Amino acid sequence: MSRVPVPIVALDVPDTAAAMTLLDRIGPAAGFVKVGLQLFVSEGPAVVRAVRERGARVFLDLKLHDIPNTVARAVESAAKLDVELLTLHASGGARMLRAAREAAGARGGEGPRLLAVTVLTSLPATELRDAWGRGSVDVEAEAARLARMASDAGMDGVVAAVREAAAIRAAAGERLRILAPGIRRAGDAAGDQARVATPGQAAEAGVDYVVVGRTVTAADDPAAAMDEVLRDLRGQPADAA
Repeated sequence: MSRVPVPIVALDVPDTAAAMTLLDRIGPAAGFVKVGLQLFVSEGPAVVRAVRERGARVFLDLKLHDIPNTVARAVESAAKLDVELLTLHASGGARMLRAAREAAGARGGEGPRLLAVTVLTSLPATELRDAWGRGSVDVEAEAARLARMASDAGMDGVVAAVREAAAIRAAAGERLRILAPGIRRAGDAAGDQARVATPGQAAEAGVDYVVVGRTVTAADDPAAAMDEVLRDLRGQPADAA
């Protein structure tokens, strides 16, 4: 196992009160959290500040996709919120990605790390083919192609399914960080995700971050579920202390 991915808990809840309740239920293991569209649209920047005040690191998952100037200004605003990771769609094009890079500051600086979304983990090949108007499509190849473009545009990393990690490393090198959604404990339902993996599989693939959502947050005991995820990430047996 080459590395232990950093787990990020998805606060996919309707409001700040629900987010704080979920953090309390999971406990200290929820030290890095995702604020996505549902929560951010409901509560705005205030929820990011509330989470930061609790000492948690923040992944702001807004998947920005617009004209370069608009995305650049949005990146500048996000940087003021002291978020660590920020997403934008690689399919917005190289010019948009470069504008975001310039707005965030030099790579490795104090601004948020920029992660380019390759192919959403909810999309099977058939839906991707229809959306992009192609007769056929290889999801892994498309994720690798977009990752290479993201790397050339100065992105810090990409968002992709665990199964695409090897192709991305081969196409774009080891510099890019890989964040993998679609993480499920063994036996859990895939839900609306098309390409899922267990925490252990993510660790074996060498991704850098994993987002854990319903597999933890919808569990009867989120703290116990999170502990199971952490053990699997470390390659420990289920009954390890």
